[in-house]
Amino acid sequence: MTERRTELNRRGFLKAASVGAGAVLAGAGEVGAGTKAEEEPSAPWVRTRQVPDVVVVGAGAFGAWTALHLQQSGAQVTLLDQYGPANSRSTSGGETRGVRTGYGDRAHGLLWTRWAKRAIERWEAWDEMWQDRLLPRVFFHTSDLIMRDEWTEFMEDTRRNWDEAGVRYEILDGDEVKRRWPVINTEEVATALHELDAGVVRARRAIESVAQVFQHEGGTIELAQATLGTRNGRSLNELALTPGETVSAGTYVFALGPWFPKAFPEVMGKRLRTSIGKVFYFRTPPGDNRYSHPNLPSYNFPGVTGWPALGPDNRGFRVRSGGGPPGDPDTSKRLVDPEDHEAPRRVLRQRFPGLADAPISETRACHYESSVDSNFFFDHHPDFDNIWFAGGGSAEGFKFGPVVGEYMAGRVLGTETDPELIETFRLKEEEFEDDRG
Repeated sequence: MTERRTELNRRGFLKAASVGAGAVLAGAGEVGAGTKAEEEPSAPWVRTRQVPDVVVVGAGAFGAWTALHLQQSGAQVTLLDQYGPANSRSTSGGETRGVRTGYGDRAHGLLWTRWAKRAIERWEAWDEMWQDRLLPRVFFHTSDLIMRDEWTEFMEDTRRNWDEAGVRYEILDGDEVKRRWPVINTEEVATALHELDAGVVRARRAIESVAQVFQHEGGTIELAQATLGTRNGRSLNELALTPGETVSAGTYVFALGPWFPKAFPEVMGKRLRTSIGKVFYFRTPPGDNRYSHPNLPSYNFPGVTGWPALGPDNRGFRVRSGGGPPGDPDTSKRLVDPEDHEAPRRVLRQRFPGLADAPISETRACHYESSVDSNFFFDHHPDFDNIWFAGGGSAEGFKFGPVVGEYMAGRVLGTETDPELIETFRLKEEEFEDDRG
């Protein structure tokens, strides 16, 4: 087994070096999101008995993309999830997620701007690469409008990041916003930043597609709950699976999102704070396409984000407004109570009066986790040399999935060695002071 693993790791390293796993982040060149092969994709969640080199636990945005990039880089990967890729309880299991680069309100905003810009390129490449395999289109260019009643520090810092990262944008006044998109009430809008290349991803379908391609590339998906098994010093020997099985590998990657504090309470219990976001989809008027893609951008008002209805499934006009107590991601109720429907309705009356009386098509609530510094972490478990943690999405992680997967695969394979990034994504010692979830 040692000889086989050494050969596989060498092969994985050479393949990673040749295709650029992690290299894009160091400016070494462009890499596609996947590699076409002659065979048709296999049926979802086919299980094999081949011993894996890496086990990835958690099939959300970070875990699924990491598993795919590791598999494409030469490792043999098993991806575990207790409910399955794109399940309704996961943070990645919602219908849509915005992809924008405006992070002037974060200390690490320039890094996130650069990564989000690359992520947009990856989402585009994904659709182009797999459309002839009949995978659904997942990324839609909408552009994005940040609208305020005055020019703010957030807008200035965002603009500075955009200039440095080469993001395309415009600065508009309220009159120009009204001229282009008459359905927006601009009475309290004095200025706007218009990001031209931003878009929206069909989240559930995206993760389903990544999982399918992962299997097409030779990876294995198993539905199971995993807990730490036996260990040998600072090495984990195996994972115990429910019910009654085990799986062993050389390396383990945990990408658990809001499940981190449950799975690792002593290590992650106070390093993360979990929250729940509430999303509403409102039905657009029959025959009226002004509130649908491509006729309206995604939007950002103070405390509120949303975007137009997307044509393929037309869930409706999306409003995210408010949150709630975190609860348990395994058992929490994901329908939004009627008493919480007034907040998004108020947004429509104020900002999109033509939809003020629109019926609600559906509601969604999903958990997400935030780190102490509101940044990602990609680091080892403090007590294990062969366990990696990938998390800290901080309500923004989904859009970065293609780039995170590329970077995380490089960390595991040892090809991503930028010391500044390693320090940036270190699991911080700081903890939240209170016990609130």
